[in-house]
Parts: sequence; structure tokens; C-alpha cells
Amino acid sequence: VRGPKKHLKRLNAPKHWMLDKLSGIFAPKPSAGPHKTRECLPLLLILRNRLKYALTGKEVLQILMQRLVKVDGKVKTDTTYPAGFMDVIDIDKTDEHFRLVYDPKGRFVVHRISKEEAAYKLCKVRRLEVGKGGIPYIATHDGRTIRYPDPDVKVNDTVMLNLESGK
Repeated sequence: VRGPKKHLKRLNAPKHWMLDKLSGIFAPKPSAGPHKTRECLPLLLILRNRLKYALTGKEVLQILMQRLVKVDGKVKTDTTYPAGFMDVIDIDKTDEHFRLVYDPKGRFVVHRISKEEAAYKLCKVRRLEVGKGGIPYIATHDGRTIRYPDPDVKVNDTVMLNLESGK
């Protein structure tokens, strides 16, 4: 029993994933990534349970292996990749764009957006520090590091990030 747990039972899964008790034993355990386990939604649940593009996990794997799904502008082939708050999900074949946001009850909603809106995302500033050589940088809620930020930016601010350039 070395290392972290590799399994997750449905009853132990976060309530906001809205999995029913009876349609299986296990839930997809999110892989390590930019969002915490309790603050994310695996790609498998987005494509199968929310968007209804697939009926089984195997079908989701086939969709992802055709490299059709992008998260924040990068192709993802991991079924348990943790997509989190404000992430942009692009599906090339249907030319659809979605953003993960919370509804008033704190559950994830896959919200359809336009192509223009899919070009950026909003990131919360978690920390602001000065790195090697006196270079200031900020760390965001989704694990990004942005060097030379605007001097007015403080912790808990929200910055608008262009996904193509990453600035």
C-alpha cells in the first residue's frame, strides 16, 4: 500500500459531482493537476454525465484519444484530468466552447460560451512574491505563474488571462 490512493468510491466522491448511488461502485479519481480533488470535475464526468457525448467511460476515452477535447487551449487525453473553476473546454469537431462555473448551490455548471469568450479566462491571484533576480511574479488559483505582473495587482484580485499567449 505505497503512495496515494488510486481509487475513489461513489459515496466518497464530492457531492457537487452529483453522482447517483446505484449506477456503479467507483467514481473517477481525478489525477494530479492544477485543481484540488474537491474543487474539480474530471473530464470523464463532463463528457459522459453533463454533456452526454458518451454513454460509457470507454467511449469518453475514445473521444479523448482522437485529440478532440482541449482544456484551456491544450489537448488533454487523460479521462480523469481535473477541470476546475473558470476552465475553458473546447470541442473541435462540434465547434463548441464551454466554461466551468458554479451555480448558486455551489455545484459545477458547464456553461456554453462564444468563440470570442473562449479566448480568455479569469484567474484569482493566490500569492504575490519576488523571485530570483528581483523579478516579481504572481501565482493563480489554477497553478499558473505569471512573471512581471502589473504593479497594481494584489492578492485576491482577479486577472484576465489570454489563453493563446498565456499573458
